[in-house]
Amino acid sequence: MHDERERYLIRYVPSFAPMTIARAEGAWVVTTDGQRILDFTSGQICSTLGHNHPRIVAAIRGSLDSVMHLNSWMLSEPVLALAERLAHLFPPPLRRVMLLNTGSEANEVAFKLAKLHTGRWEMVGLTRSFHGLIGGTSALTFSMGRAGYGPMVPGAFALPAPYAYRCPIRHCTGQCDCTCLDVGFDLIDQQSAGSLAAVVAEPVLSTGGIIVPPDGYFRRLRALASARGMLLIMDEAQTGFGRLGTMFGFEHDGVIPDVVALSKTLGGGIPLAATVTSDEIEADCAAKGFVHVTSHVSDPLPAAVGLAVLDVIEEERLVEQARRRGDYLLARLCELQERHEPIGDVRGRGLLVGIELVEDRVTKAPANRLGAAVTAESLRRGLSMNIVRAGANANCFRMAPPLSISESEIDFAIDVLDASLRAALDTLASQKP
Repeated sequence: MHDERERYLIRYVPSFAPMTIARAEGAWVVTTDGQRILDFTSGQICSTLGHNHPRIVAAIRGSLDSVMHLNSWMLSEPVLALAERLAHLFPPPLRRVMLLNTGSEANEVAFKLAKLHTGRWEMVGLTRSFHGLIGGTSALTFSMGRAGYGPMVPGAFALPAPYAYRCPIRHCTGQCDCTCLDVGFDLIDQQSAGSLAAVVAEPVLSTGGIIVPPDGYFRRLRALASARGMLLIMDEAQTGFGRLGTMFGFEHDGVIPDVVALSKTLGGGIPLAATVTSDEIEADCAAKGFVHVTSHVSDPLPAAVGLAVLDVIEEERLVEQARRRGDYLLARLCELQERHEPIGDVRGRGLLVGIELVEDRVTKAPANRLGAAVTAESLRRGLSMNIVRAGANANCFRMAPPLSISESEIDFAIDVLDASLRAALDTLASQKP
């Protein structure tokens, strides 16, 4: 059915949500018709602190009274303060920061730094990854958005993702043992033109279906990359600043990347991203003439917001809270799995959690019709979730509520999901001939 709201919009997704939002606060959005909806994806996984947090609003108002935007060559106090604050959050030698707008751009800068520093041009990512849909990042995004746009940037290779529930190399059963890494690099070695620059990975693959690598995975990835003279880039767009129950996702395995890309969770709902690297890499790239200038590099207003986000995360101990609330959410979802056969897998870390729906647990055939029905029914009942399909054989609900989510709000989400599953199953059963 035609959506009249689309009259003046370029349609960038298959369909828009069937309501219009009037306002938002905390974990909730309110439609123009007055319906309250629990936002279990924190907007586009950006509203780390919840919608319209008072400290973010205050930071924006302060910038309106001082300075919002400057020429990219001009620096402001918020930019200098945020760069210093971020540098001290990271372990040495990660001390150099560039403030940008989106995760795509932060990864683009990371890729350019890696290529310029190493003098090489081949890049490696993981299948089911998402690093952006612009320029070089689209070549390393293997979960979506590849068809129909012509050739990608050359020299992009993919490692099989550590997707234990559906092992891509048909080796593991339920627990990844990292054989996919060894097999993947064997294949890359045979395809490479001898110019491997870097490997990029998300600590938890989010858009690809909440794929959680096993403990030790990134230590093994680092070793295999270093043996080939490659840099390690960690894309922390969706995982940084507490979402996984640690300040950064790479901390889980105790590795220190060469470059880190940040976005989403840093801006609290405002476009803000950053690329972080070492003094050595920065100095080498600067000497080689590194350039990346856009209209809003180092803008004061988003930098002021980033400082407010970091203040709230620290003062309200949201990293620890995300770990506790994530454990609670996973436990409640496991209870739900016991009651609903179509929930084939429950997985996640911290407050980045997913459930995969299947026709049955033996064949693991994806329950795509059920997923669509549950999405619509949940939204009707007041719960917004994001279903991700990285290919035909995945149907995973992605849950990434604000770090400030309460247990009672989680309980509400579980109740709605429970009722929606029952209703959708009944409806689909009644439609069978």
